[in-house]
Formats: sequence, C-alpha cells, structure tokens
Amino acid sequence: MKRLMLLLAGTTAVGGALAAEAAPQGAGDAVRGQPIASTVCAACHGPDGNSIGAPNPKLAGQHPEYLFRQMRNFKSGERVNPIMNGMIAPYTEDQMRDFAAYFASQKQVGDASKSKETLELGQKIYRAGIAAKCLPACAGCHGPSGAGIPAQFPRIGGQLSDYLETQLKSFRDGTRANDPNKMMRTIALKMTDAEIKAIADYTAGLR
Repeated sequence: MKRLMLLLAGTTAVGGALAAEAAPQGAGDAVRGQPIASTVCAACHGPDGNSIGAPNPKLAGQHPEYLFRQMRNFKSGERVNPIMNGMIAPYTEDQMRDFAAYFASQKQVGDASKSKETLELGQKIYRAGIAAKCLPACAGCHGPSGAGIPAQFPRIGGQLSDYLETQLKSFRDGTRANDPNKMMRTIALKMTDAEIKAIADYTAGLR
C-alpha cells in the first residue's frame, strides 16, 4: 500500500507538469473551427467528433487543451501517425485551437463494454490498480467516470475500446512517446495484453 501511495504521489507531480505544459495561450473559437472540423475531419472522426470505429478516436467532449496538444504534437512529429502528421500540417496553432474548441463543445456518444468475462478485472485495475506491480489506479488521474482533468489528463471514459487498447500497447512498446516524463509508457510497461484489453473494455463503458 505504501508503494502504491508513493507512486500516486509521483503521478500528481507529473500532473502539475502537464498542466504547465498545456496552459492555453488563448481559447479557441468553436464557431470558427466548425467549418473545417465538421467537414475535413469528419471523414475519420465524424462531423461532431463521434467516430464510429477504431483506429479513429472519439474527439467529442474531449478537453480542448488535450486536443490542441495532440494536434501540435502531430504537426511537430513528436507524435507519429502517417495520416494525422499530414492532415494537420497546413493548419496554424490558432486554427488548431479553434478545432479543439469545436470538438470539445460537442457531446460524446460513449462506447460500451463488450466483454463480461473481463469486466471485473478491468474495474479492479481502473479503480484500485495492482499494488503488487506498483500499477496505479486509472481513476487517480482520469477520474472515477473517466472524465479526466482539464489541462492535465484526457477524458477516456466512453472512448472506443479498440483505440484505447492500441494506444496503451503503443505506449508500452514506445511507438507512441509524447507522454511527458514517460508517464504512460512507465504505466503501460507494467501491463500484460490481457490487462490492457480488460481495462480498455471497461473504460469504454464508463460515463
């Protein structure tokens, strides 16, 4: 228990660093962002940010600071994705803030848990972590309903389970490396494929 408390304390410290990094230089304008976000982005993410299937995540209801940071990371190449690196390249930071504001203003249509067999394991990890592995509870950063914390941690509740699973595995193998201080990479390294699948499925059903 003591080891888990120390790990959670470290997580809080990282949260402060994330908040500082994500501090907005000016709020985006959802109205300005709508014409491009609901058309150009719609092919993959849906006109209102509710993607209907992986590999494209739901953007609706996500925190604008997080959305902006991801777009900026795609543009710089810090986060690698052949489609997004090219799609975001033409846009300015002001436009990216506008896109983020638009998608953040939309209502998320959540996904659903699909595996009754793994629901108990997913719930256990999400709420309490695994003390023996020094694996912290997901709820410690993302909240009991997966709503996240604006400017610090993203909303993950209701996200597509296949997308969540892919991202956790990408953090684990290092192909996604845009997490400050290697926070998610360190956490994902402690997880087996079965644990990742269980937590992704459980989180998809959170509201």
